[in-house]
Amino acid sequence: MPLRRRDDGLLLDIRLTPNAAHNQIEGIFVDGDGRSRLKVKVTAIPENGKANDALVKLMSKSTKRGKGTFEIISGKLDRNKTLLIKGDPAVIETEMRKWLDK
Repeated sequence: MPLRRRDDGLLLDIRLTPNAAHNQIEGIFVDGDGRSRLKVKVTAIPENGKANDALVKLMSKSTKRGKGTFEIISGKLDRNKTLLIKGDPAVIETEMRKWLDK
């Protein structure tokens, strides 16, 4: 599972593909380093943070959480990103596990 707890929320590891045909969340896969990641595609180009903004917008809409809940804490210039979902880690983890199982 690409989830890890932190004191101020939950970390979600993501593999982002920009410039895709459709905005979509494809599911979980294991990368070459053996780390589970959520594979996400966005139509935005990787320029001036547009793809990162599209990622936050898509995650917000998909999980029904406010955009301010999400923060990219690593990988802003890379396809592999770590997203912080702010809030109570136990509550968020339960919600995210249910969401990922859909």
